[in-house]
Parts: sequence; structure tokens; C-alpha cells
Amino acid sequence: MSFSGNVKEELSRQWNTARHCQIAELAALISMCGIIAVRDGGKYSIKIQSENSAVARKGFTLVKKTFNIEADISIRRNISKQSVSYMVVVKRHRDALRILQATKLIDESRGELGEIHIANSLVVQQNCCRRSFIRGAFLAAGSMSDPNKSYHFEIVCFSEKIAHQLQELICGFSMDAKIVQRKRSYIVYLKEGAQIVDILNIMEAHISLMELENVRILKEMRNTVNRKVNCETANINKTVSAAVKQMEDITYLRDTIGFERLPEGLEEAALARLSHPDATLKELGELLSPPVGKSGMNHRLRKLSEMAEKVRQKQGGLL
Repeated sequence: MSFSGNVKEELSRQWNTARHCQIAELAALISMCGIIAVRDGGKYSIKIQSENSAVARKGFTLVKKTFNIEADISIRRNISKQSVSYMVVVKRHRDALRILQATKLIDESRGELGEIHIANSLVVQQNCCRRSFIRGAFLAAGSMSDPNKSYHFEIVCFSEKIAHQLQELICGFSMDAKIVQRKRSYIVYLKEGAQIVDILNIMEAHISLMELENVRILKEMRNTVNRKVNCETANINKTVSAAVKQMEDITYLRDTIGFERLPEGLEEAALARLSHPDATLKELGELLSPPVGKSGMNHRLRKLSEMAEKVRQKQGGLL
């Protein structure tokens, strides 16, 4: 099962004891993946449809435990697409009406459907209910990428209005949710690993949160090691390049003007470098008599390079 599937499986088993939170979560499920049908005579029925069995199970459980209503479950197999669709159905008008009134998806004063796909402010007025609504919305229409590959959390909304409402609910927890349009849908998404950890905490997916944190720690450790290795490699390359250049300059001086024309300290440094091409500045300095420090050795080698450059320029002018 994918990481996203594991999160939904965990959330489907998450249960709030407060009835108002149960109603908020069911309101999200109906709003995001539900169908409210109005039959002849103004009779209502509700269908919650999903290709995820965990979502269907949660919808069935919410209807059963919150309202003591026995919903029907149907399973449809699409052979061409090799997929399975689960549907939780509340057929009886009286039962459907009770659910719609509790979730505020119907105008109780007029007995008419309101803005079906917009959560009523009364349903999400408490902080715990907002958590439950976001959890239900993710169960119904959300997905997450594998954190080993990338950090991405999204909930697909089929209207711009509910996308903005969901964005407002998520941002109410000090997060920076964005909206992007994809074909006819509006996607509410988060991209940063830290914010995805926070949204998992808000939805109370604590096991998945710990798994994500473990992945983040391992990735950060790998990145730290890679940075150190890259830094050390760069330093080694820099040191090797400098040593090669020094060898070239010293060899050029030897072959053109000879070491006997060099000051004693520079001649000793030149001989030390030629004899020990792989030695560090500190090691070269310790070979001299008397020994010199790293900065002193670096100064002498730099002077040799400057002399070699002057001789090259002079030789070039003669030509």
C-alpha cells in the first residue's frame, strides 16, 4: 500500500467521541465525495462513493454510530479499468433528512438544500470540528506523495468556493496552503515537509506522522553527509590543483633560470615540493630547516609562482 493509502487507513480508524466532531467529518465526506439525490415528492437519499475501502468504511461507521442508521453498501467492479468502487447509501428519506439537517447541508427552516458542497460555519465553529472536517476532506479527496521521493499533500475540490473554504480552514492552523487549478478541479496543496507533518498532526494521523519524521531525519542526514563529502572533495580538488600548479612553476624555474638563482629559502621550498608532490603545506613546512608554519610555506610557494610568471612574461617578450 502507498504512503497515502496508509494515511487514509489510519485516519479511517481514528474516532472522535464527540458527536459534533463526528458530524463535521461526515459533512466533509458528503461534501467531497457524496451525492445528495432528490426523488419525486422531495424525498432525499445520500450516497458516499469512493474507490478506497477505508473511506467507505469510515462513512458507514459515522452513519451507524453517530445516527444509529443502517446504511447499505454496494461494490462495483470496473473490469476495463480494473478498479473497484464502494458506495455507502442511505435510502430512506427520514434517515437522509436527519443526516442532512445535522450536517447543515439542508436549510431546516425551508426544508431545502443549501449550498451542498460548502460546510456550514456552525459545523466547523470549534477547533476540534475543523480538524475533523479536514480529516474527512482528505479521506474523501486527498492524496500524498511518497515522502522518500518528494513532499506533496493535496485535496481535490470540484468547486473554487469549497477550495477557498478548505484553504481557510487549513490556514487557520498557521499553515500556508495554496490553490492551483487543474483542468476542472481546484487543488488545495502543501509542499513543505514541516507543514505536511503539521497537517498530519491536525488530522491526528500520528503513526504516519512518525513515519514521515523518520524519513525526513534520514533525508536530512544524507543531505548533511553529501554536503560534507562534496565540501571535502572540493577542498581536495583545490589542494591537488594548487600542488600541480606549484610543481609546474617550480619545474619551469628549474629548467629556465635554475635553482641557484633563487634565494636560499625559496630554493629549499622548491626542492621540498619537488621531492614531496603529495605533501600538504604543513608537512612541507616541517621538512624545512628550520621548520616553518603552513602560512610561511604557502608564502614561499606563492613567491615561486610569481617568479615563474615573471620569467614566462620575460621569455614571451624576448620571443
